[in-house]
Amino acid sequence: MIAFRHVMCPIDFSDTAARALTYATALATWYEAQLTVLHVATTFDEAFAPVGDAGGDPYPGSRDDIIARIRRSMEQAGASALKARPLAQEGHASELIVNCAAAQKADLLVMGTHGLGGFHRLLLGSVTEKVVRTATCPVLTVPPSAPATTHGSVVFKKILCPIDYSPSALKALEYALELGRQADGCVTVLSALEYMDPEEPCEHVDIDLRRNRQHSIDDARERLHAQVAQESKIWCEIEEVVAIGRAYKAILAHAATSGMDLIVMGSQGTGGIELMLYGSTTHHVVRAATCPVLTVRA
Repeated sequence: MIAFRHVMCPIDFSDTAARALTYATALATWYEAQLTVLHVATTFDEAFAPVGDAGGDPYPGSRDDIIARIRRSMEQAGASALKARPLAQEGHASELIVNCAAAQKADLLVMGTHGLGGFHRLLLGSVTEKVVRTATCPVLTVPPSAPATTHGSVVFKKILCPIDYSPSALKALEYALELGRQADGCVTVLSALEYMDPEEPCEHVDIDLRRNRQHSIDDARERLHAQVAQESKIWCEIEEVVAIGRAYKAILAHAATSGMDLIVMGSQGTGGIELMLYGSTTHHVVRAATCPVLTVRA
């Protein structure tokens, strides 16, 4: 059974991070987990102007002042009742987040993504993306467009789980099915045929080509069904979908049109062909999803 015992939420005092903190608070409440709220500063010696969507006056740079601001953020998110722990560190953001999560034995990181353009998009977005690539625990990314939640409510009843049969994808399927069971929800398991033209061949196309296309689709459906059949139906309701075309486009389109509450997928990290193919899919989905995305490492 999957149960998060220590949730860590890195924040940069932006509106997007504040929304992620409400999700972290809700999940910590649901699982009765320890919540640690982390801010990484370049240095504690001086005040800095806010970046991204933080707005307002420059935030204080001393450790004590940053801890005080973390506490205010926790209070606004409803985390005070959890006895959440504020933590301020100095150094490189993505490396420290990953190292702190490992040192603190956090089993879930919750982070905001930044849908901004230009310099700030590259700066802030890259921190989350680097953490997704390198963290050893699951990472829940919360986009600015994710539905608002409160510290007492977060239920993922409609979950989309893309699968490419890699070790990380199969591990993600375990998480998706368990989360679906806990919410008494439905998990849609999606397999994409990336190498196939998404357009149906016209009636004048060679019949063998059309037959081969259908054979590939049937094989994909059989493989997907065989994989899902290994999982007990007592988990939750399971839907099987085979899509044609670029995987990340199929994932994002299905999540949007079906109103998914959560996408659960494998994260890259093994190098080689998986890093190039499935890793790039994860990268695109985390950047563009309008619902939270849980990435899982094998």
